[in-house]
Amino acid sequence: MEVFAVEGLPEVRRGDSVAELVAERADLQDGDVVCVASTIVSKAAGRQADLADFPASERAERIADGIADIAGEEKDPRFAQAVIEASEEILTEAPFILAVTRFGHITVNAGIDRSNVPGADLLLLPEDPTDCAERIRAGLAEHLGVDVAVIVTDTSGRPFRLGQRGVALGWAGIPAARDWRGESDREGRELGATVQAVVDELAAAGNLVTGEGAGGTPVAVVRGFDFGDHAGSDELYRPEDKDVVRDALREWSHVRD
Repeated sequence: MEVFAVEGLPEVRRGDSVAELVAERADLQDGDVVCVASTIVSKAAGRQADLADFPASERAERIADGIADIAGEEKDPRFAQAVIEASEEILTEAPFILAVTRFGHITVNAGIDRSNVPGADLLLLPEDPTDCAERIRAGLAEHLGVDVAVIVTDTSGRPFRLGQRGVALGWAGIPAARDWRGESDREGRELGATVQAVVDELAAAGNLVTGEGAGGTPVAVVRGFDFGDHAGSDELYRPEDKDVVRDALREWSHVRD
């Protein structure tokens, strides 16, 4: 399997076609997996915003004050308000804001970015990353005549571990997971629990070559990945009624209040 970054992409602006920009610079082949950073998808969709767009509510003021007390430095309540408005639910208010986005992803600050946003204070995640992936995939097929998969990615922290890694927010042309249940291990024992989140693993592989910071390479291509003869699933986000961690965080937050 080969993973490489797409070089030479310009600064993406509102109204740009991500598919067209990639098609002009990448020699894609059928079966490639194109990992596209959510930052450029959001920029093309005009998801930039200013802090002034989010007058702080009482809740935002309380959240900012609580985090400031822990961190020992002042926090802008308007940022907390932006997170509130971008979220379906706030799971924790301190020591950081852990939010459920409206498309199901759970992440710190609802994934709102404050770096590499020319002309604005904030960059919000795409409203519907899977729809974005589908449209980019269709655009690449139109421009290059290729059948590829597309994953819209972001970087996210990990419970119980230091550091961040790439994760999938939306995907098209590939199942989210490879389901090994019902298959056998080397001893002939039937697997009953193994479901491999391949879109997350591919997003992480792409992130190794796109990098962070000022690299300016927000698109990676994974070539030679073989899904294999396995059942596929598009379930990636754990159902709320089976999410014991989410329930524990709600209970913890309730006790703190």
